[in-house]
Amino acid sequence: MTPTVKKKKVSGQAWSPASWRALPIRQQPDYLDEKGLRAVEDKLKSVPPLTSPSEANRLKRQLAEVAAGRAFLLQGGDCAESFAEYNEANLRAFARVMLQMTMALMYGAGKPVVKVGRIAGQFAKPRSDGTEKIGGVELPSYRGDMVNAMEFEKGPRQADPERLLQSYYQSGATLNFLRALFSGSFASVDTITRWNTDFIEHSSQSKRFQSVVERIGECVSFVRACGLTPDTVRQLSEADVFTSHEGLLLPYEEALTRQNDDDGKYYACSAHMLWIGERTRNLEEAHVEYMRGIANPIGCKVGPSMSPDELLRLFDALNPDNEAGRLVFIARMGVGKIGDALPGLVRKLKEEGRRIIWSCDPMHGNTIKSPNGYKTRKFTDILSEVRSFFAIHKAEGTYAGGVHFEMTGQDVTECLGGAQAISEVDLGSRYHTHCDPRLNASQSLELAFLIAEELRRN
Repeated sequence: MTPTVKKKKVSGQAWSPASWRALPIRQQPDYLDEKGLRAVEDKLKSVPPLTSPSEANRLKRQLAEVAAGRAFLLQGGDCAESFAEYNEANLRAFARVMLQMTMALMYGAGKPVVKVGRIAGQFAKPRSDGTEKIGGVELPSYRGDMVNAMEFEKGPRQADPERLLQSYYQSGATLNFLRALFSGSFASVDTITRWNTDFIEHSSQSKRFQSVVERIGECVSFVRACGLTPDTVRQLSEADVFTSHEGLLLPYEEALTRQNDDDGKYYACSAHMLWIGERTRNLEEAHVEYMRGIANPIGCKVGPSMSPDELLRLFDALNPDNEAGRLVFIARMGVGKIGDALPGLVRKLKEEGRRIIWSCDPMHGNTIKSPNGYKTRKFTDILSEVRSFFAIHKAEGTYAGGVHFEMTGQDVTECLGGAQAISEVDLGSRYHTHCDPRLNASQSLELAFLIAEELRRN
């Protein structure tokens, strides 16, 4: 028998997976084929879910450890996944760099690292403008492969509901592959240690990071000497894999929402974790309405315009039971604004006794346009915002719980700087992003080692 769950109300409205439809909504495509959209939604309601409630609850338990200061959160992946770049090599490269970063951060924090990928569903992106004009021709903006195509042509730029299905099937295949990788020797501590050693040997920062890699190697050797090996201890040979994406297209999310027979709660089964973007976090609108009712862990981007009182109301709407591991606030301030904007927000939740995970997204507030027209980000700005994030939490007596990056395992040239010294001249050589600039594999790992140093100091 399914337990009865009391549905909470906001502004007098009872929650259901479809209750968001009665509220204003932003950042949605205009589908000309309404009948086709309804047919796709019906199809998605009948397909197997991509994730399970038990997996979402396992992630929530691990995030509760982050909220308590006993673990650290690493969330990262593509700005926007694409259909064209989907292949085994790219998935392996992503998984490899996530595991390498995890090893460095575990050493720095001295704590477990919860790994959440921006993957297997991150196909849709909010846009500043609904249309784009080139040479006098105006067409709908590209909103990610889940919605339309990048080609600036009338047909490809129309929102196509069939892309929702293609996103679902690619997400399922991605999850299956990652689960297989993370449950085999690919994710073993010996393999990751070897990769990090190779990285140091070919990095211009080799002298700086050499001692870290050597100490990690010594720890691994000590553990082996105690009789604990990847063959005998699961934690040394396998890793949990969790997925997340911005829950932007609510027809897709609603269609993949399932009620769990064990607890009667509703879960978004398109991913283990969803987040609300900076543009769609209005308390009286559809995205907050949908997110407040699902039982998954959820995140919410927090920008410099957020006031402490608004943040508190948002917390109480999304996590009314003050449940540890339920809610992550992802600060995306910008290096020039974080010092003024973040302390008051952190202080407010601390004073009110709210159990929150604070994570730092140093990417979105630091996007610039280079003289040659490319959107890019400076490695120095990204690192500086992360360091400010840690310093603010230290000053406030709170826990800096995680980091959130747009990154790839590929050798792209989209962000400036790092040990590779990528310059504006280099941007055009391997600029492959479908939306925003990403850290490449080398920059991601270099950043992880630098954050590890910061964690050791704190």
